[in-house]
Amino acid sequence: MVKVGLTGGIGAGKSEVSRLLASYGAVIVDADKIAREVVEPGTPGLAAVVEEFGDGVLAPDGTLDRPKLGGIVFADPEKLRALNAIVHPLVGARSAELEAAAGPDAVVVHDVPLLAENGLAPLYDLVVVADAAPQTQLDRLVRLRGMAEDEAKSRMAAQATREQRLAVADLVIDNDGPLEALEPQVREVWERLQGA
Repeated sequence: MVKVGLTGGIGAGKSEVSRLLASYGAVIVDADKIAREVVEPGTPGLAAVVEEFGDGVLAPDGTLDRPKLGGIVFADPEKLRALNAIVHPLVGARSAELEAAAGPDAVVVHDVPLLAENGLAPLYDLVVVADAAPQTQLDRLVRLRGMAEDEAKSRMAAQATREQRLAVADLVIDNDGPLEALEPQVREVWERLQGA
């Protein structure tokens, strides 16, 4: 088994890299997806989030109101730390279960947005960073995701800097260009991972 950490700043194209790697045969362990699962209604994770932040973070149907919670935690580093202290251990435990089920010959790609921030690089055989210039990230968040510029900047500021991510990278995928320039780079990374 080859354990790969995949990361990149918001708007840098990490999800597209993950999708391409999955299409080649990688087993994807998506930390964001798991983070949503561990706070679904009826879970201990959601109960802990409500205990910390109050009923105001719940939508009328009892699910987590992610935009409302995001507005709270991305504006206050202390509140973001409190949320991470609840969610990260739950995500780590579920990720380990999925990795164990992948099989001994698998290339397991852990899609982890906060890999650099949380010092997780040593957990992986290789770290792949999807990289884009901050201006490219901001443009994508505003133009493609419809975020307000202030919100986009706030989310970017809550993450590691580009330099911090690149410092933990074993392989870098440059995603500053068009989508068609991404696929050949990801295929090359896949070929390297199969030989790792």
